[in-house]
Amino acid sequence: MALDRWIALILLGICMAYGYAAWFTMDGSLAPFMKRNPIWPSTFPKVLSLMGMVASLIILLGLEKSEAKEAEIDYRRLTEYKLGQAILLLGLMVAYALLLRPAGFIFSTSGFLIFGSFILGERKFHIMVPVSLAATFVVWYLVQEVLGIYLRPMPGFLGG
Repeated sequence: MALDRWIALILLGICMAYGYAAWFTMDGSLAPFMKRNPIWPSTFPKVLSLMGMVASLIILLGLEKSEAKEAEIDYRRLTEYKLGQAILLLGLMVAYALLLRPAGFIFSTSGFLIFGSFILGERKFHIMVPVSLAATFVVWYLVQEVLGIYLRPMPGFLGG
């Protein structure tokens, strides 16, 4: 069996376990007044598990196959790809996740956007920095003020 079918089989098992949890274990602990709602907290996990199972079955049954083509990523030519950029971006994502609480949302998100665009090759700092800061503040405002979800904007020692 091909690698994509093995991965689809594993994903099918994960989606089935996720679906079982969504259909049978999540709804049991609902409060009585929530059982009359049309949308429950388990609605999205149910839909997501069904979509995952359908996609996995399509790959397992080979319905997505067309004519055979050459592989897009050749593992023998791995050194020709921009592997350094990918590893640096993954490291930056880990650093962002670790710094989000201690450094605050504004510093960590704007730093992630600035350094990420620098890694990807952007060198126009006069455009990169204002766009990153504007995007960070817009997202923070929407989440904090519009949705009402608290995000620590600054580090604790700066009053965040």
